Amino acid sequence: MSMKNKSYRTKKLPLLFLTAALLLTACSKDREGSASSGTPASAPSSAPSSESASETVPEAPVPGGALSYGLASSPDSLDPHVSGLDVASRVMRNLYDSLVSLTPDNRIEPWLATEWSLSPDNKSYTFKLRQDVKFHDGTPFDAEAVKFNFDRIVDPATEASIALSYLSLYESSEVLDPYTLRIHLKSVSASFLRDLSLPSLGIESPAAIRKHGKQVGRHPVGTGPFQFVKWDENSAIELERNPDYAWAPGFHSNPGQPYLERVVFRIIPEEATRIASLQSGQAHAIEGIPPQNVAALKNDPAYTLIEQDSLGLPFSLFINERTPPLNELKARQALQLAIDFDSIVQSLYLGTYKRAWSPLTPSTFGYDSSLENAFAPDPEQAAKLLDELGWKPGADGIREKDGNKLTLRYVESLPNREKRNEIAAIIQQQLKAVGVSVEVNLTQDVSTVVLIDKAYDLFGSSNAALDPNSLKTFYHTDGLTGWPSLSGFDNPELDRLLEQGEVELDDAKREEIYKEIQRRIIDNAVVLPLYVHPFTVASSTQVRGLAFNALGYPLLNEAFLEK
Repeated sequence: MSMKNKSYRTKKLPLLFLTAALLLTACSKDREGSASSGTPASAPSSAPSSESASETVPEAPVPGGALSYGLASSPDSLDPHVSGLDVASRVMRNLYDSLVSLTPDNRIEPWLATEWSLSPDNKSYTFKLRQDVKFHDGTPFDAEAVKFNFDRIVDPATEASIALSYLSLYESSEVLDPYTLRIHLKSVSASFLRDLSLPSLGIESPAAIRKHGKQVGRHPVGTGPFQFVKWDENSAIELERNPDYAWAPGFHSNPGQPYLERVVFRIIPEEATRIASLQSGQAHAIEGIPPQNVAALKNDPAYTLIEQDSLGLPFSLFINERTPPLNELKARQALQLAIDFDSIVQSLYLGTYKRAWSPLTPSTFGYDSSLENAFAPDPEQAAKLLDELGWKPGADGIREKDGNKLTLRYVESLPNREKRNEIAAIIQQQLKAVGVSVEVNLTQDVSTVVLIDKAYDLFGSSNAALDPNSLKTFYHTDGLTGWPSLSGFDNPELDRLLEQGEVELDDAKREEIYKEIQRRIIDNAVVLPLYVHPFTVASSTQVRGLAFNALGYPLLNEAFLEK
């Protein structure tokens, strides 16, 4: 299985564009690695062409200058252990390094760890660490710092987010000497080593955490190629190069300090404003290209357009099954049949987005293509199912039962992203046609409304992930450790499969487990998959060396501005 990866005028992209085909399959071969030979994550199903994977960096990159990069939304925090937003990871990937890295040819190679070994029972990893690394605040990076970070993630007081799911099998860390750490897992993990490469498990300065406490996300200190300068709320985040940086992953042609002097991530939620900022030169690069602008930018020689299908979980509407009538399968199936997902995707995204059919995106390992076209819109059948549950149309057309109207609470936290406000409006109209009223609640307080109060019936979310094990975070009864499952679906067999997929080391068996998981989720109408959004970035051709990993996080070590 491979991931579609397009790069137009690739001569303007002198590093690599990591293709997701290289990052899909499970880590059954991830047993040990060393500085001399990285560990294959597993063989890709199809090798990318040399043209799409890399390009020679010019001999004389231009040092200096400030890159302006337009973000479609604002990070919530720059604490990698606490933030669960992809937009935060786009910034954080340049602030924090990880123990290991994933290379373009899908090998797990050294980064902050120089080598590692795995115990005979496959449950303990021993890491040798670099001895020349310092945090941006001048404090040393060592085994105690790594132990501090991982212990902090699993500490309930931290209220960690996605990072906690990646350490769900973490038991303890043991400092063997200042630069040797042994990590003990509760059981075998198929994805642990690869997960260590993610920014969510980036290493923060213990001194900064002790100093700033829960506010460290506003005062981030890592070991990365750039260091934090300031954050102007809802406006911009400024970074400057780390002059001491000398430990980029081996696949980078520039192991040292970045060429750019500064990077300014500008927060520009409005699509039209983002495009205007690129065209006026206020931004050198912007993300989240509106569908109506894709063709024009693709054909304009002044710009380079990058498109990459996403890995992980597509944008889907999670159905909260904790309250009637959504605890009834027929009610959830009625929603599944009443909404015309194809018309929504086609009308809003003009063919630039794909319809989602599964809780995984097509590029993700284990994706079950048999779910495609498994059902079609059928408002009449949807109405019949609601009739069977005793919900009858009232005088105003809205269904009623026992004196209560059938009203659903639709919560949206990022209305300006990918036209999600328009999705809510269309679904509101489509469900009204079968007698279901929808109240749309636009809020940024997801923590309170969704996770704590559970005051929603429909909530949209997606997740960028390298491994299908992320399904456990969203669909296991326990949900993300410390937080509830978004759907509230309580199914012991699904839980068993999710737990089995996390520890199965045989790729073929693991793939079948995840296919069964997807079928159970769709058959039980646990979620309503909507679209697979491509990661899109447009940049001025003045920008050289701009590269991204498979999750769409910019790697700015080698970026520079052509004079």
